[in-house]
Order: sequence, then structure tokens, then C-alpha cells
Amino acid sequence: MRKTLHGVTAVALIISQAAAAIPTFAEDTGPVRDVFYCEQRKLGSWFYCDPDKEKYPTLLETPSAVPAVKQLAAIGEELDELKARAILNPTTENLAAYMHYQRAQLDRASTFADVWGRTVWQNPELDYTFERPINSLGKRTWMEDRKAAKASTMAQLSQRYGVFYFYSSACSACRVFGPIVRSLSDQYGLEVLAVSMDGGPNDQFPHYVVDTGQYRKMGLTGDQVPALVLFDTQTKRPIPIGYGLMAADEVMDRIFTLTQTEPGSDY
Repeated sequence: MRKTLHGVTAVALIISQAAAAIPTFAEDTGPVRDVFYCEQRKLGSWFYCDPDKEKYPTLLETPSAVPAVKQLAAIGEELDELKARAILNPTTENLAAYMHYQRAQLDRASTFADVWGRTVWQNPELDYTFERPINSLGKRTWMEDRKAAKASTMAQLSQRYGVFYFYSSACSACRVFGPIVRSLSDQYGLEVLAVSMDGGPNDQFPHYVVDTGQYRKMGLTGDQVPALVLFDTQTKRPIPIGYGLMAADEVMDRIFTLTQTEPGSDY
């Protein structure tokens, strides 16, 4: 009787220790029973929910007591375990167990995506498309509004800003970019000061000056040309637009972004 009691006590201790542990997957080759699919969705034998499967530990039985991140990690570990079993021992049973569990997680992900969409529809502050539409009609309207806003900005630019255009007479990209800068200057009445980095002339801007430190004072680094800089006459602050050859639309877009939008507002 003494030995039996000791044996029962030992077994009870082992059971209590096992119950306190958070199960990740079954110790034997059987699958883990998932409460989400077995009890909430009642999907039965497709997800190993039959009574004869109750010998396997229940996955995440007390979500309130287990952090969600651990619950999610346990699902990932179980999926990896079932996949590894199927690869190392590709029996019909192992493959079926992996495929069933994988399908269950795909279903869970689909539900997440569905609820995500519904939540966005019902909470406009979460809907990014109000700021940057993605459907064809909304995108076209947004682009037309942005185009009008850029044109308005460029039309008023000369009232506050001047432009420094740094070039080199030996630079082929500068020879292509010069007419683009000249066209923007003529179209929007921009005052452009062309600054030669090598002392050479400029066909588009005959009244050029030679660099005597303006490049560094405008916040530019290196010796890259062509380079374009806006100068704010109110704040006395230079605003580098960029380096290299740019199309007129790109120059306008950068000027609009740098002068009219807050960082992150378009994303």
C-alpha cells in the first residue's frame, strides 16, 4: 500500500507539471488539436477534433493566460514540426497532417484579411486610400488635383524662391539639363543663377558666375553636377532639389514636395 501511494503521488506530480506547461505539439506522431477550429468553428475530423484524438494536447486552450505572441509562435512551431515530419518521413498520414494544419492556418489568415478589410471600410481614419487612392477613378482624380497644385506652386514660386543651377561646361548631362532649366525659368518666371564649377560658359545662361564657395554654402556635397537648389528669400535657407539629369516634371514634383508637403504625408 505504501508503494502504491508513492506511485500515485509521483504520477500526480508528473501530470500537474505537464498541465502547467504550454503545449506546442504532440510528443508522438499525432497532430495537435486546435481549439479555434475544433470548438469555435466545429470543423470536426478535418482538423483532428474527433473524441478519439483527445489524447493529444490541446493547443492554446487558455488564450487569456498565454500571451498572444506565444500563441502565434506555437502555431508556427507546430506547422514547422508537421512539415519536417512530412519531409523526413513522407507517409500519407504525415503529409495529410501537415496539409490539414497548413490549410487551417491559411483559413485563419483569410479571416484576418477579411476582418482587416471590413475594419478599414468602417473606420475612415484607417483608410490610406483617402489620402492616396489606388483604384483607377480615385487615382486619376488625385493625380489631376496634384497636377493643378504643382502648377499653382510653380506659378507662385518666383515670389519667394530663387534657383541656383550648378553646372560644368565639360559636363554632357549639364548641356542636356540646361535647356530644361531655361524652359522652367521662362515658363514660371523663375530667377535662375547659373554657377559654373569649372569657369566655362553656359549657352542657356550667358550671365553665369564662377563658383567661389556657393556650392558648399548651398548645402551641396561632393562635386556632382548638374545640381539644382532652391533658395528661400524669406528664411534665407537653401533647399537642395537634387543632382543629375532630371526631366521638367520631376523638377516640378520635387519642388512641390519640398515646399508644400510634410515628410511622410504622401505615404
